[in-house]
Amino acid sequence: MEPASTSTLAQKNLLTAEEFFLLLDPGDGSQQELVHGEITATAPSGGIHGVSCLKAGRRIGDFVEWNNLGTVTSNGTGFITERGPDSVRGPDISFWSKEKLTAIPVGYIETAPDMLVEVLSPSNTSKQIRAKLKEYFASGVRLVWVMAPEDRTLTIYRIPDEGRLLHESALVSGEDVLPEFTCRVSDLLP
Repeated sequence: MEPASTSTLAQKNLLTAEEFFLLLDPGDGSQQELVHGEITATAPSGGIHGVSCLKAGRRIGDFVEWNNLGTVTSNGTGFITERGPDSVRGPDISFWSKEKLTAIPVGYIETAPDMLVEVLSPSNTSKQIRAKLKEYFASGVRLVWVMAPEDRTLTIYRIPDEGRLLHESALVSGEDVLPEFTCRVSDLLP
C-alpha cells in the first residue's frame, strides 16, 4: 500500500466552518479564527482594546438601531470569508444592512458585513492586518475602519491597499455604507 501524499493528509486535517462552530470554547479567554481550514488563536485583549471596542460598537449599534438600518455584532462574531478551505473571521464590530442580512443564523454568518471595525492590539502586525483586509474585501465587505487606540488614530479602507488616516480630532463618517453617521475619532476611544 502506498503512503498518502502530504497534501492528502493536510486536507484531512482541515476543518470546515461548520466543524469549527461545533468546537468547545478554548476556556482560556483566547479568540479563535479559522484560516484556510486551520485554527489560529490570539491572546485575550487588554483594557484599552476592550473599551475601544465597546465605545465604537455602542456608537455604531445605537445609530443602526435608532435608524432601523440592520444588524451590528461585536466581540468577534464569526462570518465565513472563504470556502474550500474555509475561513471564519471574527472582527471586533460588524454591520450588515437589513437588506443584506434578513435573518440572523445560529451559526456563522455566510454573508460578508457591509462594514466592519478592527481594533488593533499591540500584538497585531501590519502583515496580519493587510492579509485580513484583503480577505475582507474579497469576501464583499465595503468599508473597514482600523482603529489604533494607542496612537489615537483610525484608518478608513475602501480597498485593501489604500487607507485614509484620521487623527483623534477628525470627524469620521459612515460614508455611503452608514449615511449620516458621524462622530469624532476621539468619541470611539478611551
